[in-house]
Amino acid sequence: MFGDAARAERAALTATLVALIAAGAWVSIPFVPVPLTLQTFFVLLSGVLLRRWGFLPPLCYLVLGSLGLPVFHNGLAGVGVLFGPTGGFMAGFVAAGFVAGLAYERRERSVRMVGLVLAGLAVYAFGAAWLTASTGMPITAAVAVGALPFLPGDALKTAAAYVLGKRFEAP
Repeated sequence: MFGDAARAERAALTATLVALIAAGAWVSIPFVPVPLTLQTFFVLLSGVLLRRWGFLPPLCYLVLGSLGLPVFHNGLAGVGVLFGPTGGFMAGFVAAGFVAGLAYERRERSVRMVGLVLAGLAVYAFGAAWLTASTGMPITAAVAVGALPFLPGDALKTAAAYVLGKRFEAP
C-alpha cells in the first residue's frame, strides 16, 4: 500500500475472497455430518488468484469466525465451531489455499490442475482426521461420510476454479 500497487491489490483481493468464502458458507445444503457449501470453490480460487498468498483469505475467514462474526456455515460463529465436526475441514481450507497457490506459481497447466486436486484432498485429509479425533469414529467411516459423498460436487468446483483461473491468466 502507500505506493505498492501489488500489495494493495493483494489486500483488496484477500478481503474480497474472505467475503466470498463467507458468502459461500451461507449457501449451505444440510448434509450429515458436514454441510455442503460453496466455500471450497472460493478457497481454491484464493490459491488461483493470490498464488503463494492463497492461504490468507481462508486464514482470515477462520480468524473472523473465531472472533464471533457469523461467517461460518448457517451463520454460526465462535471457536466452538472449529472444535465441532466441521472444524477439520475448515482448517483444511488454509492448507488448500496454500497448496493451490503454490501450484499456480507454476505456468504448466498440468501442475495447476494437479495442485487444485491436491488442495481439495488436503481439505478431506484435515476433515477426516478431525472427524476421527472429535467423534471417535474410525478413519474409514470418517472418509465415507466426510469425503466420499462430496467428491462429485467438489470435482465440479475444482473444474470451475480451473476454468475461471484460465480466464484470469495474463495473455
